Parts: sequence; C-alpha cells; structure tokens
Amino acid sequence: MTQPSNDPEATRSVQFTVEGDHFKLQAQVTVPCGPIHVSDLLPLARGLSDQIVGESVKAVGEAGLKISCKMGCGACCRNLVAISEVEARCIGNVVEELPEPRRSEVRTRFAAARQRLEEAGLLDRLRQSEAWTEAEYMELIAAYFPLGIPCPFLEAESCSIYAERPVTCREFLVVSPPEHCAQPGSREVQAVRLPLRVFNALARMHAPWDRPGSERAVPLILAPEWAEAHADEPPAQPGPDLLRDLLRHLSMKPED
Repeated sequence: MTQPSNDPEATRSVQFTVEGDHFKLQAQVTVPCGPIHVSDLLPLARGLSDQIVGESVKAVGEAGLKISCKMGCGACCRNLVAISEVEARCIGNVVEELPEPRRSEVRTRFAAARQRLEEAGLLDRLRQSEAWTEAEYMELIAAYFPLGIPCPFLEAESCSIYAERPVTCREFLVVSPPEHCAQPGSREVQAVRLPLRVFNALARMHAPWDRPGSERAVPLILAPEWAEAHADEPPAQPGPDLLRDLLRHLSMKPED
C-alpha cells in the first residue's frame, strides 16, 4: 500500500493498459499522492468509459452497423437504471446544486416516481438493492419498465444532465431500430457489447470485505434519498491505491 504523502500538492503519474476482447488502450493519468475519495476518480472513470464506448462504436461502424440511439429517443430512460454508490451521491449533489425553481421541479419528479413505485408494490424491494440477487434484479426490471416512469432528468425526451449522466447510461447503446426499445421484453433489441464496463468496476469499489468482487448498486430513481441517508463517503485512501483498485476491478493491469 502506498504511504500517504504529507505534501497536499504531491502527485504521481500512473501508466496502465486497458485490455478486453479485441480491445487495448494505453493511458497515463496523474493522481494525488495523498488521501482521496472514489468520487475524486469519477471524472477519470467517466473518461475511461467514454473511450471504451468510442472504440466500440468504431468497431460497430467497421462491421457495417450503426448506433440507433439519438436525441429524442428516451425509451431506455424509463428503465430501472442501477448506478454505483459513488454516482448515487453525485446525483444527490446534482439535484441539490440545481437553481430554483428547477431544483424543486426535479425533486417533485423524484417524489412522484416514488409514489408510483409504492402504489405498484415495488418501492420497498427497490430500497433493498444491497440484497438483490440476479434473478430478483431481472424480475424488478420486468416489473418496472411497464410503469413508464421517466427518469426525473428526462426533458423533451433527452437527458438534461448529459455531462453528469451515470456511467450505466453512457454504456448502453443499441444498433436495432429505436422502436424495439419501447417494447417491454423485446428480443429484437441488439445492445452493443462492450469489452469492459466501467459501471461494474465502480459498483465493486466498496464491496463487503467478505464478498470480494461483488457489486453494490442503487436504483437511479432512488439516488437522492439514498444519498441523503448515506451522506458520508467511505474513508479516503492514497490516490495511487484507489486508482489501482479501480483498475483491478476493471481487469486492468497497472504498469509501474
């Protein structure tokens, strides 16, 4: 483990390689040597995700296919979207930092969504995401989508917080006609297969010590209330150590 630096300005450059199926990306980033939180690595994680998606889009084009996702197609924004805990806190901050009256409008949308979920008998189950099994998660997805609950940030069928959108949203792309996405359980939806998913790496960052590699996620629709109840981030760690954890969870091999 890296010893925390007493110099708050000290940084360290780390080279690493991202490798997946028919995919390789080499990069170098600079991180603080002193203690930081996972939230401090979120911009880096988003950047990695965007690069992986970008290379995957190129591969799709070379295969003669075309991404069909576009502005105005918001079917996926009515899905049960699972995000990492660090992103749930980020979403909570995004809402709180909105200027009025927009902040109150978005809060009202979240409240209305919770009411719909409670009426449908799904709210309590969604609040227990730490105990979800894969089978239960799939059941919840199937029950959630027909309710047609739009993401509270969806405006004019487009994301109103595009730059701050969760990694899950960045990593979902399809090459099938958009109308198939609006059909619950459609087998015609052809999602782009990414060689690596940054969402999963973020969701593993604070797995219980007795369940290494497991993932902890929060439903996006409940992110503000979860963030309010879990305001304190896990303890900070030296920047290089935290970066290595993220790379390890993404199946990257750091290069010292």
